[in-house]
Amino acid sequence: MKKTILYTFILAAFGLSSMSCSDFLDREDSNTSYTSNGFFNSEISLKDGVTGIYAGMYMNLSYNIPHVISLDHFTGLALERNQNTTIGAGGGLNADNSVIQTYWADLYTVIARSNSLISGAAPYMNTFNDKAKQYLAEAHVLRAYCYYNLIGLWGDVPFFDTPVGVEQYTVPRTSKAEILDFIIKDINDVADYLPWTQTETGRVSRAFAYGLISRAALLGGSLNYGGKGTQYFKTAAEAAKKVFGQRGLAQNFEDMWNITGQKRADVRNEFLFELPYSNTSSVMQINVIAFGQVSRIQGQTGRHPSMMLADTYECIDGKRIDESPLYDPQHPQRNRDPRFHATLWMHGDTCTTNNGSLNTIVLEAYKDSCWTYDYTKKVWKLRNNDDIKSAAAWASFCNSGAGYIWAKYSKETSENISSASVDVPIMRYAEVLLNYAEAKIELNALDQSVYDAINQVRNRAGMPNVSNDRIGNQNKMRQLVRRERKVEFALEGLHVIDMRRWGIGDLENGQPSYGLPKADVRYEGLSATDIPNFKTSERSNLNDIPNYDAYKNKLKVRDLNRFWDKKFELWPIPQQERNRDSNLTQNDGY
Repeated sequence: MKKTILYTFILAAFGLSSMSCSDFLDREDSNTSYTSNGFFNSEISLKDGVTGIYAGMYMNLSYNIPHVISLDHFTGLALERNQNTTIGAGGGLNADNSVIQTYWADLYTVIARSNSLISGAAPYMNTFNDKAKQYLAEAHVLRAYCYYNLIGLWGDVPFFDTPVGVEQYTVPRTSKAEILDFIIKDINDVADYLPWTQTETGRVSRAFAYGLISRAALLGGSLNYGGKGTQYFKTAAEAAKKVFGQRGLAQNFEDMWNITGQKRADVRNEFLFELPYSNTSSVMQINVIAFGQVSRIQGQTGRHPSMMLADTYECIDGKRIDESPLYDPQHPQRNRDPRFHATLWMHGDTCTTNNGSLNTIVLEAYKDSCWTYDYTKKVWKLRNNDDIKSAAAWASFCNSGAGYIWAKYSKETSENISSASVDVPIMRYAEVLLNYAEAKIELNALDQSVYDAINQVRNRAGMPNVSNDRIGNQNKMRQLVRRERKVEFALEGLHVIDMRRWGIGDLENGQPSYGLPKADVRYEGLSATDIPNFKTSERSNLNDIPNYDAYKNKLKVRDLNRFWDKKFELWPIPQQERNRDSNLTQNDGY
């Protein structure tokens, strides 16, 4: 079933390629069926039309890397291989930034296609059967998803809910609160037309629709849009609660990041909406997520997790590393939250992936050679360590990175990671549970349902229940749910807006990035007291921000020119769009 709907996605992407203009309006072409008045008047035409909208959801901000993967690399949880290029680092965030321009254009392309379908179908609503109404509802939800991302990253933005011609493109920006209210109402108006679970992979469901309301309302609540923060938190909790019991968690966290695990019914149940991929010759839509983040021996390291993220994972006793007697600086991977191992690889780990055939290495951060397994002779042997000694070694996890590699999506054995067909979730049921918990915590409505929601996510990973000292304590629960969101959803694109909601961009991005011990120290050179300090301020403690000043001379450091400016709380409006619309004002500071 996955391949069937994906095939129509690819056909739509090809057939609608003439519509993909450089500007965000995806302006109407009179030669396409998208603008033929009266075209969307049947179930078949609506299905074809919404398929074209889904095709636009493959928003790649770098080569064959889905947008949700790229977004975390604009936060302190992840690093690009070039220093001082992430958000708030050396001024890389500006109105001419190509990634900013691309994402803006891609989001508005989906909105424009959705508007064409919704407006074209409006005269025929009374004639549609239930299936036709389902397809129309899908367009509404996809449009809402794009507007959520726009207001979350840019704030007030141009708003259109009908097709727009060039001559109409002179509008000012619309209030983010007004847009948020629109998308919440719009989703609620159509949600009942959607099934709780779709029979075809890659279609939005009612579970995703309500999950999206909870995600968007958390944004409005956290930033108190229109002075209605309390109302939005209530909306977030209510929407999330509607999904309870309709979907569930996968049994095994690691199953969700490889092609074999994603075939399991429980994984399919947790994925509320995902981008489906295929590497078959007839239907080619691949991603290269893993290939761009593994060891130089196994692929091309271009994106790295940060040590800030690594140090956020609790020890298996449920305590932060500065509070747990189980933490050992010389062996930081031991006794940790199992999601640490599912998400990260580090020095000494045995790493297996498929880069044309099975490739297993022992990750080595310091020596010119490393151990690799010969599957033909079934023996271990030494080989040149490309992460240390090769023309591309500068980009490796121990040189360009902070000493960690993304294991999430990389532990693939069934297919070649250079042409991967592993699906990419846009939303999982785990988020609905944590959205609910966070909204209730912010309302200070702490009851057993909050603890149950968080415990479900923690217990699935193998972590203990919410500790007794947190029960009834709003601030400690706030700390815990934020920590859970980081370690559960790393590399899933949620943190860039979470970082803004919590107002912690300065904490994450306002200083250099520290990493693994230097070559003359190595892990065995760290002492038992070489543990990051999370308590330099109340905000740092609340948000699990580590400080390494006490032993920073022992650690690798990068991003020395990194800084934070208040303007980075919003992304700049792309300059090319402002050149087209004289009424489109810029965000403060740019």
